[in-house]
Amino acid sequence: MVYKQLVRRTLFRFGGGDPEVAHERTMTVLRRVAAMPPVLSALRARYGVVAPRTVFGVHFPNPVGLAAGMDKDGVALPAWPALGFGFVEVGTVTRHAQPGNDRPRLFRLPDSEAVINRMGFNNRGAQALADRLDRLGPLPVPLGISLGKSKVTPVERAVEDYRHSMRVLGRHGDYFAVNISSPNTSGLRSLQDRAALNELLAGIQEENADNRPLLVKIAPDLTDSAIGELLEVCGEHEISGVIATNTTLSRDGLAASDRAKAEETGGLSGRPLAARALEVVRLVHKETGGRLPIIGVGGIFDPDSAQRMIDAGADLVQVYTGFIYEGPGLIRKINRSLR
Repeated sequence: MVYKQLVRRTLFRFGGGDPEVAHERTMTVLRRVAAMPPVLSALRARYGVVAPRTVFGVHFPNPVGLAAGMDKDGVALPAWPALGFGFVEVGTVTRHAQPGNDRPRLFRLPDSEAVINRMGFNNRGAQALADRLDRLGPLPVPLGISLGKSKVTPVERAVEDYRHSMRVLGRHGDYFAVNISSPNTSGLRSLQDRAALNELLAGIQEENADNRPLLVKIAPDLTDSAIGELLEVCGEHEISGVIATNTTLSRDGLAASDRAKAEETGGLSGRPLAARALEVVRLVHKETGGRLPIIGVGGIFDPDSAQRMIDAGADLVQVYTGFIYEGPGLIRKINRSLR
């Protein structure tokens, strides 16, 4: 309640209501918190919940993770476990540092409890992240690293782009997510096609010297048959799991008051994505006979929506937009419920 009435209201007013300014201010605060052990201890006592899971050979202290996109460059990593997260996914990171798309590129749709973004993988590059992780040392929770294609790299040369990032970061991640489903990098989603995905996964696995779990993040906008094909390719390359789902190009389920902002290009996340994300998780679970681990993400705002994702076949869940609207208390509530 305090978060919604005070913290969120203040954050949503930063920069004249610019969501990216609010995000930058939040990350500045969390980066400072990450360097203050007494504060981390106090947060951990407040928000930490132990509800252990072991998935694709990795031990998770609880099943609720932070989705990629919030802490792209890993600048506040120690803060996230203290806020109750059982794992953290950084990125999406690319081979080359890049500024992303032009601003404005992040839009809140508050009446729909949704966000539209066209960030474009803004990050400091794979080597910068590796250097930061070298300095930081191990985290108390598993670290996922989301890999993407640099904007300057042609699609036909994408494999080497991903391979380079895997080569640089391979020793740091407890698992790696292959992001081929963001709608904000030109041509990226074409890598979900069978031939392109086959070449890409083969190349990344060749760089996976430590045999770290490799997951594929899929788009909710794929047809069911396309998802089935994608899963076949994943099986051929011994992929450890899937993340379902990324943001959507659909604008279904938005409040009438948010229709003007709905015309902005980019991927939609939040409550309106929940139904399709659940459908995809159910489909993946059914198509693989429950043998392929799933991280479910999309529209998780409370313990009930997290439980529905687990019931649909997810082994773990991630939140991002729900965290923006509900605050860190959401993580504690979900973990207590799932425990």
